[in-house]
Amino acid sequence: MNPTDKVDDLLVKAGAQWRADQPSAPEPDLDRMLHHNRPRRWVPALAAASVAAIATAALTVLPGGSEPSVAPSTEKPSVAQGNGSDPDSLLVRNGDRVEMSGEVIAAPGKSPIYCAPHAEVAIGYPPGKEPAPTCSADISVKLIGVDLDRLTDASTIKGVRSGQARLVGIWQDRTVTVQEQTAPTVVTVTPSPRKDAVPCPTPSGGWPLIASNIDRPEVSQWLAARADQIDNPALLYPEGASRTKPMVVRIGVAHGDVEKFRREFEKVYEGNLCVVRATFSQKDVENIQNALSPLHQQKLGITGSSGPGLEGGDKVHVSLLVLDEKTRAALAPVGLDKLALNPAVKPLR
Repeated sequence: MNPTDKVDDLLVKAGAQWRADQPSAPEPDLDRMLHHNRPRRWVPALAAASVAAIATAALTVLPGGSEPSVAPSTEKPSVAQGNGSDPDSLLVRNGDRVEMSGEVIAAPGKSPIYCAPHAEVAIGYPPGKEPAPTCSADISVKLIGVDLDRLTDASTIKGVRSGQARLVGIWQDRTVTVQEQTAPTVVTVTPSPRKDAVPCPTPSGGWPLIASNIDRPEVSQWLAARADQIDNPALLYPEGASRTKPMVVRIGVAHGDVEKFRREFEKVYEGNLCVVRATFSQKDVENIQNALSPLHQQKLGITGSSGPGLEGGDKVHVSLLVLDEKTRAALAPVGLDKLALNPAVKPLR
């Protein structure tokens, strides 16, 4: 067996072992699946990792390091919030006190670093065969003063120790001098409500239980031809998702007259319909994301972007390491008013 065959055999066995360890997939709820999925784009380097990509945040540290121990803090300072906040409130300058939470990487002979959440390919490795954690330089921050013995879920792989922590410290040229260290912030995912809010008045007597032809080819083609005018249609269930409950198609019109669009669409569409004003059309979102993609080549720490979502929000969401002066200047031509920024490193005000 040549070396290539050995590698192929190892990959096949690793994949089989990983699949065997996975729980059975849940039954899909076909009623809630959209015919038009919202556009979601990752910057080029992450697009290659779209197969089983998972979001992670990493903090890696050298075992047995000599950094001084950092006492936990009971203070709860105000953290600048992302996702729609004024971009200037998220701006980090030298000397600012900042907060970050996640995984940490430190290879032997190197400084510990904080690694911003980013997409990774999920590969099942046999026990003992896992690679050492790594982090791209553009999404990492050098750390000074981390207590390596107080990391949560700490492990050492091929000499690299990793773990989780929430850190507060002083920012200076992509280096943070840690002042406080506690357990990592737990990210909770709020489940979707059982009943969707429809942004249109409820008809007298409620939404009727009638069939919709939204999945018909002629309807899909009609909508696709107007991607520069409308956002992505959403299927909403005001009384809960069920085949025995009414479904409403929501469409946002970003350009042109809303009522005129409704009248024209109703010539091809049958079913409950809610037409509202939207901020961005599908083409608008695509243009914004196209403008963001080249910025990744500048190593600014932008880890991903996505459209407004099914609710028809008024921002394109951007994940990044930190909003500093350089990154802010690069994003300005795209239109900061169009972006909901979510930096991993946030200033404490």
